[in-house]
Amino acid sequence: MDIASFHKLLSFGIDKGASDIHFEVGYSPHYRVNGDLLGAIKIPPLAVSDTEQIATFILGHRAKDVDFTRSFGEIDVSYSLNTRGRFRASIFRQRGAVGIVLRSIPFTVKSVDELYLPPVLDEIADARRGLILVTGATGNGKTTTIAALIRHINNARHAHIITVEDPIEYLFEPGKCMIIQREVGTDTDSFREAVTAALRQDPDVIMVGEVRDEETAATCLKAAETGHLVISAIHTPDAVATVQRYIGLFPTAEQDSARERLGDALQAVISLRLLPTANGKGRVPAVEILRVTRTVRECIRTPGRLSDIREVIKKGREIYSMQTFDQHLYELASAGVINKKAALYTSTNPEELERMFQMGGDVV
Repeated sequence: MDIASFHKLLSFGIDKGASDIHFEVGYSPHYRVNGDLLGAIKIPPLAVSDTEQIATFILGHRAKDVDFTRSFGEIDVSYSLNTRGRFRASIFRQRGAVGIVLRSIPFTVKSVDELYLPPVLDEIADARRGLILVTGATGNGKTTTIAALIRHINNARHAHIITVEDPIEYLFEPGKCMIIQREVGTDTDSFREAVTAALRQDPDVIMVGEVRDEETAATCLKAAETGHLVISAIHTPDAVATVQRYIGLFPTAEQDSARERLGDALQAVISLRLLPTANGKGRVPAVEILRVTRTVRECIRTPGRLSDIREVIKKGREIYSMQTFDQHLYELASAGVINKKAALYTSTNPEELERMFQMGGDVV
């Protein structure tokens, strides 16, 4: 495996619209296209030396510090292919060999409209303070959605934006905002330290790549409480689970305080699930949107009332542009964007969604 061949494989993935590219010993390169993982049938299975060489290409001068024959944990870095595209690379060991998965990151940051996201997300991004959480499983568009929110802010007002990422993914073009992008492991030691330092760097908006632990969760809350807009991602399936997870990151003795603080600081939760389109030529996001009203704040602050939030979302669609996953899935299926089977498979409550279909008429 030489670098020209490696770049050819990456270019092929970009041309096919692959979201991820896998390099594993014993398999040909695999590409995830429209949600399906497909092998490159004309390329023989990769050898141990192939994946080690690919990891060396990706790491560049940093490769000299890694012994690929021994355990090195996991390495997350970004990699650029000239003007064609960027990738987030995850390098790891499996069965004594090196494996690599690259997530494709387009050079161009798309808008909320171009991503087929609900227009209210631009309105949410107009908030001047508080915490916005973007949630979903890996590969469902959290990073891309956050980038769209940052793009909107960059086009809408003059502000100072600081991003803290691991690694840096989208690169933002100059607009109305001054944007500083810092990478954990290269520019700073941790999310917590970078966010704490950001508070002394005159920020208006702080984007934190991911809330992973109590320290980061507490620091994000502090930043939101001190008058900044904080945007971050968290791996949770929906709005209610997001609130539960965030509070649960704190020790039991501190959870009542965390509940109060989150109730005051939270502005919105945007949850994502990607589904195949009905024509099979792409994927479209189903989006659950929680906007924090006075009623929602009381639900967050009061133990035992989190389950009430789902009903508040349902009733808040017309006034606040909130929506549950099932409401959006019904809308997408009724418009023919996705099929009914995909909607039911992805639904939070398939029985309830089925009743919606029956009451509203048949959907294929």
